[in-house]
Amino acid sequence: MKYIDKIKKGAAIVLLGAFSFTSCVNDLDQLPIDPNESTAETVYTTEEGYNQVVAKIYAALALTGQEGPAGNGDVGGIDEGSSSFIRNLWNSQVLTTDEAICAWGDFGISQLNQLQYSAANPFIEGLYYRIYHQVSMANEFLRQSTDEMLASRGQEDLQDKMKVLRAEVRFLRAYAYSCAVDLFGNVPFVLEEDGLGTYLPEQIMRKDLFDWLIEELDAIEGEIGTIGTAAYGRVDEGAVAFLKARLYLNAEVYTGTAMWDKVITETNKVIAGYSLYTGNYQHLFYADNNKADIASGFIFAVPYDGDQMQTYGGTTFLAFSATGGGITPGDVGLSGGWGGNRARPELVDLFATGDLRGEINGTSGTIFDSGQKEIENPAKYDDGFGVMKFKNISSDGNNPANQDFVTTDFPLFRLADAYLMYAEAVVNGSGDANTAVGYINQLRERAFGNASGNITLSNLTADFIIDERGRELFWECTRRSDLIRHGKYTTNEYLWSWKGGVSAGAAVSTTKRLFAIPAKDIGANTKLVQNPGY
Repeated sequence: MKYIDKIKKGAAIVLLGAFSFTSCVNDLDQLPIDPNESTAETVYTTEEGYNQVVAKIYAALALTGQEGPAGNGDVGGIDEGSSSFIRNLWNSQVLTTDEAICAWGDFGISQLNQLQYSAANPFIEGLYYRIYHQVSMANEFLRQSTDEMLASRGQEDLQDKMKVLRAEVRFLRAYAYSCAVDLFGNVPFVLEEDGLGTYLPEQIMRKDLFDWLIEELDAIEGEIGTIGTAAYGRVDEGAVAFLKARLYLNAEVYTGTAMWDKVITETNKVIAGYSLYTGNYQHLFYADNNKADIASGFIFAVPYDGDQMQTYGGTTFLAFSATGGGITPGDVGLSGGWGGNRARPELVDLFATGDLRGEINGTSGTIFDSGQKEIENPAKYDDGFGVMKFKNISSDGNNPANQDFVTTDFPLFRLADAYLMYAEAVVNGSGDANTAVGYINQLRERAFGNASGNITLSNLTADFIIDERGRELFWECTRRSDLIRHGKYTTNEYLWSWKGGVSAGAAVSTTKRLFAIPAKDIGANTKLVQNPGY
């Protein structure tokens, strides 16, 4: 059974036991509901109804719809199997970088592989609409859970209990908007007090959205649970501090002004509240990564369960899409493989011998030396080594019985990232250098199993940090943002295979630092202005 209290299967299966206002888990042993398909009069009549809506908002980070992994998706007009938030976030943040390339011929995949994406790319569209699906559900819950609304229903006794849930939902909305500010820049902006129906949202400028996010997170911090109090899969002040740190990390990109001292402030909060798992790095991405010791450094994770949370997105996508060729599915706990995603050679070259994060081993490593390392033909699956970061096997040897769907959770926020953010801020003039080296060496001692990979102060440079982030966090949806921040994403300062559609790599237009707002949304809302270059 997962570390979370309960997981149920149904409308939008998710972590149910974690949502009780009381200590009685069975009070909430029921299915979350879809607020878009039920009226407020039927949903918000009981305490359980409010909990179910919050469960749905959390669930939408993992799942895609009402009727299983390939039924009717909850983001219209997009194939459900490819519409999940994690799957499309991964496509946008990883396939567009030196970390991975996909051999599939689906329209839009080669655009991502080669940084030649357009305003009609279906995977970018899918992510955009998934972000606003989250915002829409959060706004509706916030409208329905005010003190005034509770009083109008005779539910004054829920007002104190609702404060924490409202803070969690505000955080989930802020996280969605943080993705929007990073990926799309100037975007539509809607809050709970804004109009419904045919209301056309105003476009908010990137800097203004950044400022709103910081103000919102500051306000949430006093309402949400303190660090370490949230049930697994939910958020508390640790997630708030982490998201603020990530925003400050990229502040110069978003606003034109660096804020490294604030990165230090927020990462210090995170680091004080969590402990680093010192066992095998690869266990962080195994099917039992929700165990208390392994997950001790997870600040916010998206849970999956092969029996009760079935989706063709999430970690099922990450594992199956990378399996095929010389990778035996049974070795990684899968019933088959989809033969799509591979490592670009630049990812393989990041790792030194002995670094278990990028261990090359044909049966048990993270990188499988099947096929050839160099990518001569992006459409050929055997070009590029295999990557099995996310495996459907367990650290204790008791593997999940279901090999058709993956049980491994996806960690959105990890303590290791906070260590690396702190170190990057030190390189940029804030914080304490010796402390940063100590954090880096904790990660490297876990990676190498000893002190052989440790660094000294002289190693702590900007180039080292971007490479170390590539080693520690590869395939975890940070790479595109990291490369942009370091000035390496579109320029010829750093080239990787098939960047710009050229086998040896080529610079691309700086406009590719942002994705296009989908052409459908531009056409529907006359208040929106498209990003340059599209």
